[in-house]
Amino acid sequence: MSSKCLCSLIRSQTPSCELTGPNNNRRYSPIHILNDDVLLNIFHLYRLADPDEYDDEPGPPVAWDRQRWWYRLAHVCQQWRNVILESPSRLNLHLYCTNGVPVAKMLAHSPPLPLIIYYAGSKVAAKDESDILLALSHRDRVHHIYLSMAQNMGKFVTAMNDQFPILERMYIHSLTKVDLPFTFRAPNLRHLQLSKASVPIQSSLLTTTAAGLVSLSLLNISAPVYFPPSQILTRLSLMAQLERLSIIFHSPIPYRDVERQLRQTPDMTTLPSLRRFLFRGTAAYLEGLVAWISAPSLSILRVNLFNMLPLTVPHLCQFMQSSENLTFRAVQVTFCSSVVSLHVVPWKSDTPSMLQIMCGLLDWQVASAVQFFGTLSPVLSLIEKVAFSYDEHHQSEWLDNVDQRQWRELLRPFTNVKTIHMKDGLISKIFPSLACDDGDPLLPNVEEVGYSGGIDARDAFTTFFNERQVSGHPVSLRLVDCSMFDIPQYLTSFTFLSSAPPATQT
Repeated sequence: MSSKCLCSLIRSQTPSCELTGPNNNRRYSPIHILNDDVLLNIFHLYRLADPDEYDDEPGPPVAWDRQRWWYRLAHVCQQWRNVILESPSRLNLHLYCTNGVPVAKMLAHSPPLPLIIYYAGSKVAAKDESDILLALSHRDRVHHIYLSMAQNMGKFVTAMNDQFPILERMYIHSLTKVDLPFTFRAPNLRHLQLSKASVPIQSSLLTTTAAGLVSLSLLNISAPVYFPPSQILTRLSLMAQLERLSIIFHSPIPYRDVERQLRQTPDMTTLPSLRRFLFRGTAAYLEGLVAWISAPSLSILRVNLFNMLPLTVPHLCQFMQSSENLTFRAVQVTFCSSVVSLHVVPWKSDTPSMLQIMCGLLDWQVASAVQFFGTLSPVLSLIEKVAFSYDEHHQSEWLDNVDQRQWRELLRPFTNVKTIHMKDGLISKIFPSLACDDGDPLLPNVEEVGYSGGIDARDAFTTFFNERQVSGHPVSLRLVDCSMFDIPQYLTSFTFLSSAPPATQT
């Protein structure tokens, strides 16, 4: 919050007085008349005006440095200092240990407040290294830890070899594999993010501590820190409070035991509080994981698959159907230079979910999408609006490498679509595939086709329009703004044909 906002808060709580005299005809607000309770309320509101929540996305928690909000206020006057330091819990006061801060001096001249340890950078100075170890030695005061650096972090992680009783957030980002000590304990841990860091299989961090976790992010998973789905499932079964889960692989790791695991019958794991799930890895690993998970409250799903066959995901489809919040109303399929994306918006939210397959050539993208979409047809068949777009940096020849039969199979799951929009370059490639073939019409319920202009669209649509006219199901043509195809504006700008979500298929 700015100093102007703080002044406005103070003025709102301060009675005004009037100065009179030949040269004075204005009102003023004597701040010294505010009692301690009023000041405390002002400081509390001032703190709340800066977000106290942290970024959910994998990466640096951007709000941690805002915990220094009270430093300058405590030096305004002795009254303010007393009010602030006498209410550390209500004002959520911390000491901020970070790059360049003389930690020993700060600890020696400050009250015993909880510590935030935040060090990041390609190279941490030698003085900062000793300060990190000093801060970690105050285990009973460490509240948050964020360590992200290019150098070897082994000595810092090794220093976490005991109990940290009030630690709530821990983010360890390492470029090389590090192992958390078996003796590390954090009974009040709520948020855990590990990048290239492993946890001993019997560690309390993923057993007794797991029951309190609200968010868990396992990032940049490589072969040295790999774990099979069965291990993470065992730990997830203990996490009834988990709201956010991220499992991100650095590169493809073949998982060959998926069929054996799917033949087994482990207990189903229900995550009643899970609202968001992010995954990057192979389809086989994802299948081995979601086959035994139910997440009835899930509302945001983001999946990024490496292009490793097979891409059939029947258990992902069942996993999506287990959540009442993942019944979708609109979808956009986008072909880019290295990925094909499926952005979808649920009926009960404006926050899109995203499913992606990483591959380069367009014919591979379409072939992969055909296989992927085919197993998601129970979900995609409920969608009423669909758009197809592509990265305009590609030359038009890029679109000529796909067999029309592949385009036809790509469209097949969208049986309930009433409105379809396309960017111009795709129209002449996709619409010829819509011609009726052997009495098997595609998009049987489509009522409107939107295009973005720039070509004689009616020539490209002629055969399709004539067939629909003859069959008694005419289709209207509408020019749409190219900006509609931007993500996520396109998905949220749709005027939906239905006023209520369709019934969920059983």
